[in-house]
Amino acid sequence: MTDLTDLGIAAIRDGVRLGSFSAAEIADAFIVKVSRAKALNAFLVETPDHAMAAARDADAARAAGELLKPLAGVPIGMKDLFCTRGVATTAGSLILEGFTPPYESTVSGNLFAAGAGMLGKLNMDQFAMGSSNETSAFGNVISPWRRADGGNAALAPGGSSGGSSAAVAARLCPGATGTDTGGSIRQPAAFVGISGIKPTYGRCSRWGVVAFASSLDQAGPMARDVRDCAIMLEAMAGFDAKDATSLNLPVPQWEAGLNASMVGKRIGIPREYRVENMPVEIDALWQQGIDWLRDAGAEIVEVSLPHTKYALPAYYIIAPAEASSNLARYDGVRYGLRDLPEGANLQDMYAATRAAGFGDEVKRRIMIGTYVLSAGFYDAYFTQASKVRTLIARDFDRAFKACDYLLTPTAPSAAFALGEKSADPIAMYLNDVFTVPSSLAGLPAMSVPGGLDKAGLPLGLQIIGRALDEQGVLNACLAIEERAGFVARPEAWW
Repeated sequence: MTDLTDLGIAAIRDGVRLGSFSAAEIADAFIVKVSRAKALNAFLVETPDHAMAAARDADAARAAGELLKPLAGVPIGMKDLFCTRGVATTAGSLILEGFTPPYESTVSGNLFAAGAGMLGKLNMDQFAMGSSNETSAFGNVISPWRRADGGNAALAPGGSSGGSSAAVAARLCPGATGTDTGGSIRQPAAFVGISGIKPTYGRCSRWGVVAFASSLDQAGPMARDVRDCAIMLEAMAGFDAKDATSLNLPVPQWEAGLNASMVGKRIGIPREYRVENMPVEIDALWQQGIDWLRDAGAEIVEVSLPHTKYALPAYYIIAPAEASSNLARYDGVRYGLRDLPEGANLQDMYAATRAAGFGDEVKRRIMIGTYVLSAGFYDAYFTQASKVRTLIARDFDRAFKACDYLLTPTAPSAAFALGEKSADPIAMYLNDVFTVPSSLAGLPAMSVPGGLDKAGLPLGLQIIGRALDEQGVLNACLAIEERAGFVARPEAWW
């Protein structure tokens, strides 16, 4: 019999509807798998009761002959950036240790309303700041992958959604929520050989999601394939009056609209993405992706995004600036950690609480953000970065006059060893070189696995589309997925 934890979202949903197995059997299988995978450190909190309660509701509804909800019987993992009523939410930081929200984020609420159960809260880079899941206050997440060349070094699962990527790749859950500010869904998906989509900014509500950079943060799904991402995104998305940036638009039927034919479509290849010293394997995979899309019927055209080289510097001004403002609320007064030295006044308490609660990377970004927002430097840095952001968005608008979608690598390398880049923040930031531009422009973008490098580690390809064209992005990724035939998975060692 097939191991139930090998099933993805669509297979679980359809199997529960057909009675091939019960939702309770599915939930139990994943609960056991999660409990035995402590070595990965992917889950910060396990919530078996939540998953089993949703499963019992699904089984009861089926027994009563009721119409099942879209995600009935599907247990998922929840990134610890989403506030969950009655379940601890820390954003991977000590400063929120012990915080139990009395409310539910809109995205998690939407998923639960669609019938999903929650297996637990997933580890992440602190406040979503990181590309390797090494900044979590609760320890590194370990990728389930190992190098095939005999190297036994623990590998990064990507970040900041490293707990989500590791859990999905290790078959601890069929799907998980992620958030993407500059690539935090797509880069970890590429590192572990799964799919992940960042929808158009505003498609998914940010209400109840712990903020990093408000003009960039966007929730999205991470799952094993394109169809599962489409199913999950349909449940997550939708207008929310509580979020002023939420798009008041109907949610398309993305799963029903899946079509791998690229006949009549033009795929743009941005010349500026051929960065210096790009690994031969990444370049070869990119060419393979071009060939796959051409085989699907697409016309390939070269396009230019001339301001691409300024995207990373602009992002690392804008995002820390917004973080500096957002994280000012963590002061030890209302919730979370409070460090109150003997005889301390209010300012002393603020300083002690933030010194103890924030990690080094968070402090680094707060200081950068506070600096670029200061009176003497606001115009020189933040204003200029905002202008560059506009130019980058304009580049995409012009490119989409010549093509329908853009194809690029997702990340400039395969997964690296934990500790390999942690001493060099600039080297770590360069992991986002291919994902940041579309984030600055608020465009939908998705990573899909394309193959393995010479060490047997996954490599991803990225499709970027016009605003609101998640369907086109999903379809182009489906065309790649069908031709890549990626079935590699990590061998269980944990």
